[in-house]
Amino acid sequence: MYPPHLLVPMRQDLTSVGFQELTTPQEVDTAMNDDQGTMLVMVNSVCGCAAGAARPGVKAALANSSIKPDKLVTVFAGGDVEATARMREYLLPYPPSSPAIGIFKNGELVHFIERHHIEGRSAQMIAQHLEMAFEEFCTPQQA
Repeated sequence: MYPPHLLVPMRQDLTSVGFQELTTPQEVDTAMNDDQGTMLVMVNSVCGCAAGAARPGVKAALANSSIKPDKLVTVFAGGDVEATARMREYLLPYPPSSPAIGIFKNGELVHFIERHHIEGRSAQMIAQHLEMAFEEFCTPQQA
């Protein structure tokens, strides 16, 4: 577990663009039980691929795409251990991975990007991947 003060900037990297932090198993269950629409789940991490590709890629996809998930939530691996463990139950059958990005539609996991799909890829590649997933699984925003 990392000292909480060291994680603040990495948490704010996502909360500043609208992500809701889930810090307890109860918060995870509440978010996951609201199973209408689409939800992007980011398993945040302190690693370099989270900082260099995953978080910037997610933020770029959200900024560039006219089609977006209805809800954005995040858990922090190594920071909110119990919340992350609970979220990983919802991400089964995929093994624990951080960073990782999942898209749920009406409560069902429909798309998942594991760490090995993030490592070695640029933020732009992650963003393009997510934009295609948004187009496939998310409903266009009403004007």
